[in-house]
Amino acid sequence: MVLILGRRLNREDSGTRDSPAVKRKVFEVDSKTLTGNEVLDFSSGSSHSEAILQVFNEFRDSRLFTDVVISVQGREFPCHRAVLSACSSYFRAMFCNDHRESREMLVEINGILAEAMDSFLSYVYTGRAKITTENVQFLFETSSLFQISTLREACAKFLEDQLDPCNCLGIQRFADAHSLKQLASRCRSYALASFPDVAQHEEFLDLRRDELEEYICSDELAIGKEEVVFEAVMRWVYHSVEPRRPVLKELLHHVRLPLLHPNYFVQTVEGDQIIQTAPECYQLLHEARRYHVLGNEMMSPRTRPRRSTGFSEVIVVVGECYDPVTGEWKSLAKLPEFTKSEYAVCALRNDILVSGGRINGRDVWMYNSHIALLPCCIQYACFGIFCVFTLSFKSLL
Repeated sequence: MVLILGRRLNREDSGTRDSPAVKRKVFEVDSKTLTGNEVLDFSSGSSHSEAILQVFNEFRDSRLFTDVVISVQGREFPCHRAVLSACSSYFRAMFCNDHRESREMLVEINGILAEAMDSFLSYVYTGRAKITTENVQFLFETSSLFQISTLREACAKFLEDQLDPCNCLGIQRFADAHSLKQLASRCRSYALASFPDVAQHEEFLDLRRDELEEYICSDELAIGKEEVVFEAVMRWVYHSVEPRRPVLKELLHHVRLPLLHPNYFVQTVEGDQIIQTAPECYQLLHEARRYHVLGNEMMSPRTRPRRSTGFSEVIVVVGECYDPVTGEWKSLAKLPEFTKSEYAVCALRNDILVSGGRINGRDVWMYNSHIALLPCCIQYACFGIFCVFTLSFKSLL
């Protein structure tokens, strides 16, 4: 059919209607008078492509126009080569090059589950997929195999939303295995922030030694007290004593034993059966004992508090202290009886002792950090003893 636009003939023209010499003319418009409204650029939008996909999916269900059968675990999936190739570069390479599969009607694919293939094809033909905790791992692996990045990313996002103390370590291992750096980083941050809860679940007991060390050596480990770390390590060791006993020293090297409460250290740590039969750990125990006696005069990497405890090493100028972590100066209690005379100062067990201030004076003043409720760990550096953060005491002016 040809649609011809023209004008209605007048009566006087009717006489020539049947004349073979007269032809009907197509609607003519002077190009000089065009205003731009004579062209309609019509688009049905995404509804058109969705409708086409829906029809193709109906064709797939009824095996209409299908030209290949994908076999997975003995289950057959009739498909259209053109649809698979349009969605996946994996199938495009399979069907468009001179491979054996490009000529065969039945193509068998190994290494994936039939249920995952069913969900994958549903996404290919509809643009939608139902991701659940039961199928997310297999659907992720299937979309990775067939190089469907959008579905792969959706699975990764779903896993991130499911993070919990009972599964974050397993998800991190899965993310590391598939080079999902963002997901792996998110899992690690979550495990560090929820370590006391994470350490109570079965996944924690299945950690490799290097994975466990990565957590317990971190200053970002969120714990209220160091006893939590020690108990987590010993729980991991007792889960499989014989193969894990030889690495106890390396693990305790990352536990800040000097920061344990003295009573807990004597009763629980030194009283532990495995530790008592591990002479290689005695040096670490001796270090903790010295710290409990000498306080901050004895320093090591294990005497530095973790950030989550609220304590930090600070530089003290009597009356003020500077926290290198936050970059802030904080006011401390002022010394009484202000004079311009010299003082003698020293630190003992996180407290500051000050004497002098006047000739023949006998007063000794103590700055008690616990009573002052200042969350700081004062490092001793007087009398030429070197420490990581230099402690500087100055005479009051």
